Amino acid sequence: MVRTLATWMTMIALSISAATTARAQASLPIVRDAEIERLLSDYATPLLRAAGVKRDRIDIVLVNSPAFNAFVSGRKIFVNTGTIVTAETPNEVIGVLAHEIAHLAGGHQDRLRQQIDRAQTIAAVTAVLGASAAVAAGMSGKGSVAGAGSGLALGGAEAARRGLLTYQRSEELAADRAAVDYLDKTGQSPKGMLVTFERFQRDLALISDRINPYRISHPLPRERISALETLARKSPNFSKSDPAGLQQRHDMARAKIIAYTSGPAAAEGFAQKTASSRAALYGRAIAKFLYGSPQQALPMIDKLIAGDPSNPYLHEIKGEIQLKARNAAAAADAFTQAARLDKGDSGLIQSALGHALVLQGDRQSLQRAVGELEVSLSLDPVNPVAYRNLAMAYGRLGDTGSAELATAEENFHSGRYKDAKVFAARAKRKFEPNSPRWLRADDIQRFKTPDKR
Repeated sequence: MVRTLATWMTMIALSISAATTARAQASLPIVRDAEIERLLSDYATPLLRAAGVKRDRIDIVLVNSPAFNAFVSGRKIFVNTGTIVTAETPNEVIGVLAHEIAHLAGGHQDRLRQQIDRAQTIAAVTAVLGASAAVAAGMSGKGSVAGAGSGLALGGAEAARRGLLTYQRSEELAADRAAVDYLDKTGQSPKGMLVTFERFQRDLALISDRINPYRISHPLPRERISALETLARKSPNFSKSDPAGLQQRHDMARAKIIAYTSGPAAAEGFAQKTASSRAALYGRAIAKFLYGSPQQALPMIDKLIAGDPSNPYLHEIKGEIQLKARNAAAAADAFTQAARLDKGDSGLIQSALGHALVLQGDRQSLQRAVGELEVSLSLDPVNPVAYRNLAMAYGRLGDTGSAELATAEENFHSGRYKDAKVFAARAKRKFEPNSPRWLRADDIQRFKTPDKR
């Protein structure tokens, strides 16, 4: 299918400008998944080390979108689910991450803000000059000079805009070159970058002659291929393939995303064309439990576990299947096993365990749920779902103040600041003044709501 120019412009990795706000980020369809987040972290960590960027200062965020796209904003790298699904090898996604990390390491966002300020200044000055010329012409009765004044203003703004776009294109090419350097340092192939640009070029084949190269923020794919091909092919790692285990993890992540986002028909289509029998079974099992019968999905996931018993994410999926089958005790057992095996210490798995324990409902399970959820939030303190489950656990244990504080946290981290303040005010009345929980409730109540303009 041929994509429109507008679609193509969203596909290519781009740097968010200074105009991007926290509110815009909050509107993104963010999704959470322990398995895929760990995979992306494993892809990015050696690259961050090669770039001299500290891993603990970077967050990698998954965006639910079928478009092939990634971008940076602040200290976050956003990756669309479509990037993982489209990329047939880990190396293609690794190349995308290397490019985005180059933007972070090169301080491109800060310099882009400076260029935007400069462009705005140029546009403002030329607008003033143009307006002055028009006023002077009006006073003298020379209409043609007034037209020239308007042209001066418009021409200055266009020149400023083109200058900014030229700068952005140069930064993109610089990030491509730096990405190849990081890949070399980590012993990985830059071939995936060329594969990505060649895919873009094929998508653009029928409309490339209608694109003005001076009015876009990224170089055309053919320019990027031309700039990179010789450099990439000189790499001693160019023909190096991804490890088989990593390829299997990648294919299983693709199968999971397709099953969750595109339904059973798409999951079956992927299963029939993938070379990984385990990824095929994984996608089918997930599709079966989401759209069919959890009882039919259980033996499928058990077969996968038998072949890889130390994989925490298979046990996690088994827990989800048991939850849908309304077997909270079996779900808690599966999540407990997943949490024990998880070397990445994912707060998401601990949160799922807490949820299963809350559903069990007895006092001992509720008390354990509080402990597991508190651990979850120590690992992942901005997870609204964990706060919601914690509120339920505290509420059923009769601790109303802690339940209201957890509800305030859930609303706060979901961006519902008005509701958060209401529950924080209620919680404060249940705690001793200046106690840690009272102070946290007070912080939420005093929080200055971001400007919605």
